[in-house]
Amino acid sequence: MSTTNDQTPIDLAAIETERRNPNTIEIDRVSTREMVKIMNREDALVAAAVGTQAAQIAVAIDRIADRLRQDGRLIYIGAGTSGRLGVLDASECPPTFNAPPELVVGIIAGGDHALRHAVENAEDRPDQGAADLRSFDLTANDAVVGIAASGRTPYVLGAIDYAREVGALTVGIACSPESPLASEVEIMIAPVVGPEVLTGSTRLKAGTAQKLVLNMLSTGMMIRLGKTYGNLMVDVRATNAKLRQRAIRIVADATGLEHEDAAEALRQAGGDVKTAIVATVLDIDADAARHRLRAAQGIVRQAISGGDS
Repeated sequence: MSTTNDQTPIDLAAIETERRNPNTIEIDRVSTREMVKIMNREDALVAAAVGTQAAQIAVAIDRIADRLRQDGRLIYIGAGTSGRLGVLDASECPPTFNAPPELVVGIIAGGDHALRHAVENAEDRPDQGAADLRSFDLTANDAVVGIAASGRTPYVLGAIDYAREVGALTVGIACSPESPLASEVEIMIAPVVGPEVLTGSTRLKAGTAQKLVLNMLSTGMMIRLGKTYGNLMVDVRATNAKLRQRAIRIVADATGLEHEDAAEALRQAGGDVKTAIVATVLDIDADAARHRLRAAQGIVRQAISGGDS
């Protein structure tokens, strides 16, 4: 048994992510090569566990995208490894998709200091989870994703409770079935990966599963918002030499132009990849391409096929 700050007993044996793994009991006695093979076998279970949650992940993507179309935000909130993974996913959205930094937000218990340092007691305060969300002026248009490997972190549960009061969409990510988080959110994503290689070390399989789910949520949402054309990241922000070359290559791949012609099309489009693609495919000027993109809410495929309306 263990306790939180309020001395409420916790039965660790009843928590899926705290169970002891029978496959790794003697991992300290095997060769290093065998140790690596054991860990790899355990990691191989993760993708399949995430796959069982495909339907829930798809529903979450569509409903989050709907919120963002209404000027809402996607807000990840968690503690420890879960919080760090949320902050990581949020921080990668602006450079990858040219998304405004306030569109996807990551909140971690203990604040930015907790990104590099353990703040172990920060997760035990549900009131702080609610307060942290409140400080972001949460609205009913927002979507809040609570991330907690065990599905019972008080900080996350407090945040979700407040999000429900406000009317925001609530989504949970945990690696335990039938957790307290599951009963509090509208959409629950629960890839059950089994006990960890090291008992209770949820930065391992649980962390990998959470990262995979977050990848799907943010990438799927951005695809639905028109940030891609096929598998090309057409909203890339060309802020350095590598990204400028990537932008040219994207235009070339999307249109069939040679490198030099793609660079010229991009120049005529003012550096905007979407405009360059639409202008080239439809053989129109940049202004007309921008008009079509506005009418299509920035979705390249619709701008190409949907006419002026």
